[in-house]
Amino acid sequence: MTENNRDYKQELEDLFSCYVHGRNTLINVKHWSEDVEIKPEFAHRKDLPTSFLALQDEACRIIAHNKYGLDTYDNIIQIISAEQMRDAYAKNGMPVSYDHWSFGKNLIQMDQAYSKGQMGLAYEIVINTNPSIAYCMETNSKTMQMLVTAHASYGHNSFFKGNHLFRQFTEADNIIEDLKRLKRSVEVCEQKFGEDETSHLIDACHALQYHSVNRYTRPKRRTPEEDAALRTKVREEDRLAYDDFMSRTTGSFNKAAVGANDNAPPSVIKFDEENLLGFIAAYAPHMEEEKREVIRNFCVKTQYFYPQMQTQLMNEGWASFWHHTILTDLYDEDIISEGMMLEVLTSHSGVIFQPEFDSPYFSGSMNPYALGIAMYQDIKRICLEPTDEDRKWFPHFAGNPDWVSVLKGAMEDYKDESFVAQFLSPKVMRDFRLFAYHDDDWESEIEISAIHNDTGYEEVRRVLASSYDLGTKMPNLRVAGYDYRGDRSLIMEHQVYNRKPLDERDMPEVLKHIHYLWKHPVILNDIDPETGEIEDTLVCPPKPVLQTQHLGPSARRNP
Repeated sequence: MTENNRDYKQELEDLFSCYVHGRNTLINVKHWSEDVEIKPEFAHRKDLPTSFLALQDEACRIIAHNKYGLDTYDNIIQIISAEQMRDAYAKNGMPVSYDHWSFGKNLIQMDQAYSKGQMGLAYEIVINTNPSIAYCMETNSKTMQMLVTAHASYGHNSFFKGNHLFRQFTEADNIIEDLKRLKRSVEVCEQKFGEDETSHLIDACHALQYHSVNRYTRPKRRTPEEDAALRTKVREEDRLAYDDFMSRTTGSFNKAAVGANDNAPPSVIKFDEENLLGFIAAYAPHMEEEKREVIRNFCVKTQYFYPQMQTQLMNEGWASFWHHTILTDLYDEDIISEGMMLEVLTSHSGVIFQPEFDSPYFSGSMNPYALGIAMYQDIKRICLEPTDEDRKWFPHFAGNPDWVSVLKGAMEDYKDESFVAQFLSPKVMRDFRLFAYHDDDWESEIEISAIHNDTGYEEVRRVLASSYDLGTKMPNLRVAGYDYRGDRSLIMEHQVYNRKPLDERDMPEVLKHIHYLWKHPVILNDIDPETGEIEDTLVCPPKPVLQTQHLGPSARRNP
């Protein structure tokens, strides 16, 4: 027995020896809402949990922290009703939110589906805050409360604290205050501009929310004064460029001469900015400061959610792996009964079930719980019981007895796309019966491009990994320029990916939202990534295409 094992076993023994029913305390409790009975000689101790919820949380903590070394934020467990859970669903699960008609619409749709039995509710919602907040359903059995505690408060919680994307892009200490600030800024707008105008502003923010993030580095938060200074800087740089041109111009000045002069300064100030809403908040020519503040705060909120979009497979797989591991350990320590463990396994099996492709329950993609936990369990197997195939594919960790460290390294340093590319093994591909096919819109037939052989495994892994690339799911829009001296057009570019054009129905509506915020013409050019040529142009409000401008990538700058 290792020192680490002695520590957690002794701590469990010390904890449950303080209760009348000892290790049977959690088994004997009839309902999660009951208190637990402490021995009289320990009644004076203020550090002992007095409720079932607190005691089971402490038992999970001892296993997670002392046996496996998981690093988590402190936990807050709150019990909520089904109605409160639906309300949390409608508002992205956050404890603080602004008011908007779309949340009411979501709530009505969920209420109707829930009342008809067309949807169920999650057992819990966990928030990436410090301390971490887990909302658990009051209808959960005592066993399910233990499962969701292990899943959310130790699985998801350790992922939030450890994964590099969450460390880089989110601030768990500040998110609640950030949400309060967003809520207050919306209320200020409602008081000054009215509910309709504010609702229109939030509509635009919702439509553009996936284009209000920085994908590779967390943006520096700017104050209103810093945004004003940026606008002043742009005006000054434009003025200096114009004055330099004038100093080199001889004779009398007139607009026709400038327009005909090849050396005339460009009227467009060039940018290369991926955070569209952040750019609008900083540079929109005629936007009221109260609206800029709403957009700035909205960008902070969206940036907070961005890592979750990139790590669903890893996050859910990690939480599922640890709830199964922790509760299995509690069963082995005689802290939960066989009946409780059967309930755990029944729920666990339902969560990680992967429907067949021809099943009515198949959603068209992999169940992230199923593939995620399978990959983590396979990493553990490769560490402890490697085969020759494993040693060939994963020589850097196959046979490493410290499987927990290998698992933590995978959790901390990757996102879904790179996690699959690095750790998906031939065994898991065989278990899920994966193969790759090539569906080219220029070809009349679908080609099976990879099956279960050495080259096929590599292709299957590559194709599956690429399906988690956000670039395949949302267009890459960037601000390329701002026609400050002309009609103040906002010039944007879309890099075409895999010959996939912008949606002809959605994109004009999106441009209307951008135009509503910018208040001046918006030009969007479709750029071929190979040739750099414009494939198509959208303009809002419509005007002749000849008036659009193309800014080559070499000419861009970010002031």
